[in-house]
Amino acid sequence: MPDSRWFRTFHPGPEAGPRLVCLPHAGGAASAFFPLSTALAGRVEVLAVQYPGRQERRAEPAIESIPGLAEHLAGLLEPLTGRPLGLLGHSMGASVAFELASLLGDRVAALFVSARRPPSRALPETVHMLDDHGILANIRELSGTDARLFANEDLVRLAMPALRADYRALGAYRPDRQARLDVPISVLVGDDDPLTPVDSARGWAAHTDGPCDTHVFPGGHFYINGWTTHVAEIVARTLQTVAVTA
Repeated sequence: MPDSRWFRTFHPGPEAGPRLVCLPHAGGAASAFFPLSTALAGRVEVLAVQYPGRQERRAEPAIESIPGLAEHLAGLLEPLTGRPLGLLGHSMGASVAFELASLLGDRVAALFVSARRPPSRALPETVHMLDDHGILANIRELSGTDARLFANEDLVRLAMPALRADYRALGAYRPDRQARLDVPISVLVGDDDPLTPVDSARGWAAHTDGPCDTHVFPGGHFYINGWTTHVAEIVARTLQTVAVTA
């Protein structure tokens, strides 16, 4: 059984069908993937990762390292790789997913990277250097958080430690710009994403010896909020294909 502290299962999946591990953006939580889990219910078992340091895990120390998160998750996922396994990460989560795929090797059937530059085109991350107001302004600009959060000082205070921890992890992350996997990669990106231009997103093709396809959606960095059903169809089709050919 998946570790209930680390993984949330919102809907039942097929008993012997594919699994999809979903890794949230900076400051994000497992609940961000509830809509995707809803769209995949009955076809794919979705395990949404809950990082320590947020929501009901806020008393636990955050892991301020992208490779550190991947290493911890790799150990937890080892017993769960008996079925076709997909990894999907959004923004920061895509970097965690890539590092995790590197550790798990051929036990990963498909990698879905959303709203993130590939390692070969990574830029320095500096958001962790901002004060609280600067971090919140950055989040507002990306339009990925319900505006009501910013009007609630208690919620902002609770969310800030996780945000800072994740941005510190991103600031310290130095990906291997030459790293390659032997796994199919599906790239998901918004056509108006200020952090991940479409041309940069296509650079993920340099990081796999397998096929790499790119899916461009209308929208910005959090395009996924408006295109969940379409993303779910890409995921389901890909994982069902690898399940048949495995």
